[in-house]
Amino acid sequence: MIQLMELTVNGERHDLAIEPRRTLVDVLRHDLGLTGTHVGCEHGICGACTVLVDGAPARACLIFAAQVEGAEIRTVESLSPEGELNDLQQCFSEHHGLQCGFCTPGMLMLAEGYLAEEPEPTTEEIREVVASNLCRCTGYQTIVEAIDDCASRRRAAFQEQLAGSRV
Repeated sequence: MIQLMELTVNGERHDLAIEPRRTLVDVLRHDLGLTGTHVGCEHGICGACTVLVDGAPARACLIFAAQVEGAEIRTVESLSPEGELNDLQQCFSEHHGLQCGFCTPGMLMLAEGYLAEEPEPTTEEIREVVASNLCRCTGYQTIVEAIDDCASRRRAAFQEQLAGSRV
């Protein structure tokens, strides 16, 4: 059976005809060509497939595409639509939080969702959050440092905006 559905991914609407049993990660990669979302364990354990669904991190391998119809889905491609690194990606690069790169898209989306929810995390809180995604290279320390640095930069930019609006 084929189901007609509409998905909004990275701000773009897509009309699709898919089987209801297809996972979101499969639709993203195979139907929409968004291969930045990686497929790892396919059991929701590794976090390589993490995307944002209505701003919250979610494992795309555990969600049927039909379950997120009407939701706003963001993949790692949304972070740099013009090809320029965003601030989070830049911090990952500067702190060498990339290593082999397999976990990176999931880590980036996890961090993006987390920092939107918690703009002033402690290092220990960041460490707890990233522990939910697996890094085969054990690059957690540099990933934590990258996220911490990005949070600091975002807070500083916000403070500058506030100061500028008072003038």
